[in-house]
Amino acid sequence: MIKIDKLHKSYEMGSSSLHVLKGIDFNVEAGELVAIMGSSGSGKSTLLNILGMLDNADDGTYDLDEMRIENLDEKTAAEYRNKFLGFIFQSFNLINYKSALENVALPLYYQGLKRKDRQKIALEYLDKVGLKNWSTHHPSELSGGQKQRVAIARALASNPKVLLADEPTGALDSTTSMEVMALIQKINNEGKTILVVTHEHDIAMMCKRVVNLKDGVIVEDKKVKQNIIKNV
Repeated sequence: MIKIDKLHKSYEMGSSSLHVLKGIDFNVEAGELVAIMGSSGSGKSTLLNILGMLDNADDGTYDLDEMRIENLDEKTAAEYRNKFLGFIFQSFNLINYKSALENVALPLYYQGLKRKDRQKIALEYLDKVGLKNWSTHHPSELSGGQKQRVAIARALASNPKVLLADEPTGALDSTTSMEVMALIQKINNEGKTILVVTHEHDIAMMCKRVVNLKDGVIVEDKKVKQNIIKNV
């Protein structure tokens, strides 16, 4: 599903250069649930941005669903993101003046679906995350956990190949974090490929594989005994 080979990324810092990713090799098979861990400056955010087609590598290759991702202009990158990827953010990134239903339906608008079809699909995904009865509510009327559930429904609505979750529990209390990770586990068990960027060890152990980055290189990549969340 994802194949990264000898990936390098540097940023110019005035007269010097900061080498952030140093020859990363990283593969993800369809249906995996992978945690990407690392302290600040490890390169995990840069790797996520490249995976999400929000940034380009300097060297190396990135293949997504057997398609080479390289030299994309902004329009093509946006089209590929909408086709292949769903994003879940720490800060939810919901549009405050739109209802939960309208937020979930937004990616479908960019896919050219009719309004009636968009609303039907959006309602189905809100139901999937347990928020069908909250479809007309705006983000200001929702708890943090509910907002993240809406964000997950939005990420799923376009039926992406891969979900990229950037610190999905970072703004939530521990109980709500468990609820969100239980939902992520459920979605993964249904076959969706999910990458979770986190700095929290207990969150990482709720995944099936943990990749540790340090100073721009992968220092550990192992399958783990998943902490399965039940009765949340």
